[in-house]
Amino acid sequence: MRAEQETPSSDRLVDTPVVHVVDDDKNFLRAVSRLLRAAGFRVEVFSSAESFLQHRETCPDIPGCALLDLQMPGLDGLELQEIMKQQKEPLPVIFLSGHGDVPSSVRAMKLDAIDFLVKPVAVEQLVAAVRHALASDAGAREERRQIRELRTRYKGLTPREREVLALVVRGLLNKQIASELGTVERTIKAHRAQIMAKMQVRSLVELVRVAERLGVIFEKAV
Repeated sequence: MRAEQETPSSDRLVDTPVVHVVDDDKNFLRAVSRLLRAAGFRVEVFSSAESFLQHRETCPDIPGCALLDLQMPGLDGLELQEIMKQQKEPLPVIFLSGHGDVPSSVRAMKLDAIDFLVKPVAVEQLVAAVRHALASDAGAREERRQIRELRTRYKGLTPREREVLALVVRGLLNKQIASELGTVERTIKAHRAQIMAKMQVRSLVELVRVAERLGVIFEKAV
């Protein structure tokens, strides 16, 4: 069951970051939501991991972060973190719990938690952690956007251009690529020009970096 769900105004942008607070203690939800809203954050609160996951199914692309309790009925905070880790648009996680222990904090950090805070926490420390998490989410979303754009460009290459690209990033010269593909050097030069234009890069170094970001990694020629 969701507690004290904030109703966004109609003119609020859908991409405004949200701090999703998940805790089975409703008194804590009220207190922390007031605190975070007073600090200028948009907040939505949930009294269980299950209600939060249901909400994310309907609004999977909303940016922000998740502030999770560690021990909750049903799915606990660490189990919720593992599920979120597999989502298409995973949110950065901050743990704020009164039941912190070393093994739990280590496990949380291994799953890339932004921070592991113990109740009661100083307001400044909590606000700093939330700001860090929101900045992390913005950076990760921008990276995913760029990768999607690069993949779209890569899909625009012809099969032959992809073959040439694979050999270019292995470090082969034009004449070596021509020999490998059974064509002439002039044709390879034309393909390379098309690849550079379609991938929107201006140098071989940029092209190799793009290939690496896309996971198009090929063994370098000896």
